[in-house]
Amino acid sequence: MVFSSLVFLFAYLPITLLIYYLVPRQGRNIFLFIINLVFYGWGEPKLVLLMVFNIFFNYMGGWLVDKYRQDAKKKKLFLILTCILDIGILAVFKYTGMITETLNLLPFLNIPTLEISLPIGISFYTFQTMSYVIDVYRDDAPVSKSFINFGTYVALFPQLIAGPIVRYKDVAYQLSHRKETLDQFTTGVKLFMVGLGKKVLIANQMGNLTTSVFATTDENGVLGTWIGIIAYTFQIYFDFSGYSDMACGLGNMLGFEFLKNFNYPYISKSITEFWRRWHISLSTWFKEYVYIPLGGNRKGTKRQIINLLIVWGLTGLWHGASWNFLLWGLYFGLLLILEKFVLKKLLDKLPSVIQHIYTLFIVAIGWGIFYFTDIKQLGSFFADLFNFSNGIIGSQALTLLLSYLPILIVAAIASTPLGSKIYNCFKDKKFIWIPEVLFCVIILAISTASLVNQSYNPFLYFRF
Repeated sequence: MVFSSLVFLFAYLPITLLIYYLVPRQGRNIFLFIINLVFYGWGEPKLVLLMVFNIFFNYMGGWLVDKYRQDAKKKKLFLILTCILDIGILAVFKYTGMITETLNLLPFLNIPTLEISLPIGISFYTFQTMSYVIDVYRDDAPVSKSFINFGTYVALFPQLIAGPIVRYKDVAYQLSHRKETLDQFTTGVKLFMVGLGKKVLIANQMGNLTTSVFATTDENGVLGTWIGIIAYTFQIYFDFSGYSDMACGLGNMLGFEFLKNFNYPYISKSITEFWRRWHISLSTWFKEYVYIPLGGNRKGTKRQIINLLIVWGLTGLWHGASWNFLLWGLYFGLLLILEKFVLKKLLDKLPSVIQHIYTLFIVAIGWGIFYFTDIKQLGSFFADLFNFSNGIIGSQALTLLLSYLPILIVAAIASTPLGSKIYNCFKDKKFIWIPEVLFCVIILAISTASLVNQSYNPFLYFRF
């Protein structure tokens, strides 16, 4: 990971950008398509063919849906076949092991466990291609007339591995008519550096703290256990939002504009608001392609509750092939239902600080469910959160807290819009470019030094 990160920063990315801008405009998508596959093959050389196959059959699916637009039965048939193939491939590669292990719990079964490699980013690009065919079917997006353009969209390396989920209709025009500008490029560089700093300087440090704390759960005490889950709460946010910022920044460098994927979720005052701010592209996808087609809130309260549980159960499973992810999804689904039908009026009457504490408490508990894939470990974690018989804080946990306290404070401040508000007060000043350049240089230098010294620490969302 260290070698790959440094190679990406100082070789792959500069060379890619240089060639991209040297290539005539009409050939840039061809170059991007090829370099996208090279990038994907760098991490998953055996699965490039799966990526190409996914691009091909979804391209043909959209073409057939459009071709038979006037024939309702055929149009619907091609949509269903394409979606079944998409979901089937995702299920085989991602959920075969989970299904096998679950079935083997039955005393009369002993199904051999198949070792199937999980393609990096398969959940992201599968949702993108499905949304394309569905949008063509609904006449919400134009059908792609170019296989190269469509392949470029699916395999676009900035957001291929860990999102955000980019819908074709949002970039269809950009694929053919984008005009790269210097302002857009410099904006992309700044956004990329912000994301790099989030990941390398905050998320990785929080990851080290999380791992160290949870290595000795029974010796941490109540406060020590809470420190571990708070560290993970920061880790997963800065890890994923950092990647999203880097992806959007890289997109800007190539002339693309991707929609924002995070909007300071930890300042939320309810779980409902949290999910409007966290992983926006995924929440939007499930709303538009699952919740609304199921009937949304149009078929009565009981049906709405069922629809919400289905959506959040699927949201949990989307994140991973383990029962804790399903539990995590249903946990938030039930809380959202409670807020909508029971707690909303009560929450609105509470002081803002209480609403904020309530939300952070619920979210942190949720990240505990998300972190522990082993159900027994999850049970021990919940017991340790409130078990004062283990003491308030263990000596090792206290040492870790004191060591990581400065970065914890930085993480807490950086998860709010404070820095953005300060920057906005000065961004139109004449010489603002000087501190901007210094910021980028400093982030790059410190991040490079950190990457050289850090052990293997990939983006958490690579596995989704």
